[in-house]
Amino acid sequence: MNRRRARRIAAIVSGSVVVLAIGSYLPLTLLAPLGPAEVRVAAYSSPVHAATAVAWPGYGASAISAVGFPEALASHGRADPLPIASISKLVTVLVALEAKPLAVGQSGPTIIFGAADSALFAKYTAMNGKAEPMKTGSSLSELDLLRVVLIASANNYAEVLATWAYGGEPAFLGAVDTWLVAHGLSHTTIVEPTGISPKNTSTASDLLALGGLALDNPVVATIVSTKTLSLPSVGTFDNTNALLGYAGVDGIKSGTLDEYGTSLLFTADYRVGGRDVRLIGAVVGAADHDTLYGAVRSLLATVKSGFREVTVTTKGQVFASYSTPWEHVVKAVALKDATVVVWSDTPIAAKIEPALDLGLGRKGEAAGSVTFTAGEATVMVPLVLNHSITDPGPWWRLVNPGSLLLTR
Repeated sequence: MNRRRARRIAAIVSGSVVVLAIGSYLPLTLLAPLGPAEVRVAAYSSPVHAATAVAWPGYGASAISAVGFPEALASHGRADPLPIASISKLVTVLVALEAKPLAVGQSGPTIIFGAADSALFAKYTAMNGKAEPMKTGSSLSELDLLRVVLIASANNYAEVLATWAYGGEPAFLGAVDTWLVAHGLSHTTIVEPTGISPKNTSTASDLLALGGLALDNPVVATIVSTKTLSLPSVGTFDNTNALLGYAGVDGIKSGTLDEYGTSLLFTADYRVGGRDVRLIGAVVGAADHDTLYGAVRSLLATVKSGFREVTVTTKGQVFASYSTPWEHVVKAVALKDATVVVWSDTPIAAKIEPALDLGLGRKGEAAGSVTFTAGEATVMVPLVLNHSITDPGPWWRLVNPGSLLLTR
């Protein structure tokens, strides 16, 4: 009797244990979160392009840069400072504006010209320099004075501007030296405000920096892009930069000295794909204007052709895959097409960052990102799942507890 009872009790206990085990096991397996899918990043092949062959002039010194594209910076020819002629007037104007600031929309104070100012016309004409009429007692606003200096390239007006802004040439030249040092133009020398002296020199690389400073000043940038100016007290004259309007050229300043040739510091703007590209270039020491402008045209054509819009991905391109323990494979794909503007053979790198710890997910759900980099340009494209990662179902859960996160 005791044995029979003991067996009965044992059976009841065993059954209770089984029931309890099943009661615990079923909720744990059926309701437990799934472990993360295994992630594999796909290989990415960057588009490859040949290096651009720039058509450099075969004389003097030349340089080119593109705003936002440091990899496009390049120079050719002589590296020593060369005479820059009337390009000097850019320094004169920028330094004058340090003492007499002018904002866009302002004309500034009125400058009345005296007899000494008027006499400068004869001085510079005798030196075979560019000069424009200046009558004693006539006047111009500061803005119009700057216009005559930069558009007509009048030497007499440049000297008047320097003297008016600083009270005399010695004080002006002291301010120039300070300004050149402050802006890192260590290979530029200015000994007078007009450029008629061949001792006003610079390198092609320094000229690119000077061009950037000019464009950063909205008053100066507007003036140097003006093709024609008409002032009743002075006359009507065209900009000495004859390339204005050609192939996007919208500045900056030309310079000519008979014994040292002609030069041009220029900027050109155009659009590549969805991005604006601004070039700053310099050609120093051409024999004459025709040679200079032909060289700049060739240089611009080859540099412009070196910029291209490259497709880095198309919508649906695979960048990673997710494999689940229940043998379900889903891809992480680009949400959209993407392009980047590159210079020449600049390499394009892709940083793929898929979402981690992804268990279940719906089609179109975020699955990380991929970031493309070319020089300073970056483009980020979201990744999404191309199909849903669905639950494997109760039977698979019951027989594969090791793939479940059985935590309470």
